[in-house]
Amino acid sequence: MIPIDLPTIWAFIIAFAVFVYVVMDGFDLGLGILFPLFPKKEDRDVIMNSVAPVWDGNETWLVLGGGGLMAAFPLAYAVLMPALYTPMIVMLLGLVFRGVAFEFRWRTTRERNRWDIAFAGGSLLATLAQGIALGAILQGIHVSGRHYAGGWWDWLTPFSILTGVALVIGYALLGSTWLVMKTEGELRDRAYQLSWLLLVAMLCAIGIVSIATPFLHVQYTHRWFAWPNIILTAPVPVAVAAVTVMLLRSLANKYDYQPFFLTLALFALSYAGLGISMYPYIVPQSITIWQAASPANSQLFMLVGVAILIPLILGYTAWAYWVFRGKVKAGSGYH
Repeated sequence: MIPIDLPTIWAFIIAFAVFVYVVMDGFDLGLGILFPLFPKKEDRDVIMNSVAPVWDGNETWLVLGGGGLMAAFPLAYAVLMPALYTPMIVMLLGLVFRGVAFEFRWRTTRERNRWDIAFAGGSLLATLAQGIALGAILQGIHVSGRHYAGGWWDWLTPFSILTGVALVIGYALLGSTWLVMKTEGELRDRAYQLSWLLLVAMLCAIGIVSIATPFLHVQYTHRWFAWPNIILTAPVPVAVAAVTVMLLRSLANKYDYQPFFLTLALFALSYAGLGISMYPYIVPQSITIWQAASPANSQLFMLVGVAILIPLILGYTAWAYWVFRGKVKAGSGYH
């Protein structure tokens, strides 16, 4: 009988939940980042209405990822959270401002501009904080025994700022391609223009982060470039190049639906690269998934619940997107 590697299964479950959150909440955070570039009230209303039916459900995956980390890998949670308190608090505050602004901007006319600023600012802060947290994890967490041994500001480095800016660009590209798919007329044309610029910026960001990451730890260099690992890792940049060519072609031919899904593919490939760099560490270079795992009985008990919960979440999410498919027109939607 083949033994079940529960820590690996849970690592993939949490990685899946985080990835789904990134791609689903990423485009509506991206819309907030792009909000100041669309000054017309009518355009902003259409932008908000394009995500109104789904934006709050997208954050379900953030709860699942964070809760799963705490329950399945409590040691990793106990080490990572003190190291990332500041960016996590900033992220949560940004999400709060974004959520409150989403509701309140429709309830007032006099102060609508203030809520628009809160929506854009909250989206930018949340995205930047997520990217900085990712960079801080990648560059390594100082661990002594079973405790975080670093300082309050260890997360703030040039590399973490780089990953924060890269994620802002990536989410903005997701937002612009979402608008290409969901809007019409001048708003869609403006989104096409932004998508070209943001795609170039995102490719530059992917390249810079990819070049910088192997210099963080010698283990990253060996993982990507040592023989025979390079046979397994080489397809990732090749696939990025292929998806980029298809994305450029879809933008040039003005295929409304392809750019968004091809941008998701770029995110998936970047996420795969992250997994290649980190696995099997959950706290890079310090704690593996097996060292951080909770007891097998606990993980097995939770696995039964997740096996029921995830298909339900995927089901109602897919239904919501299907019901509210198609273009969003001015004057209709969420009020």
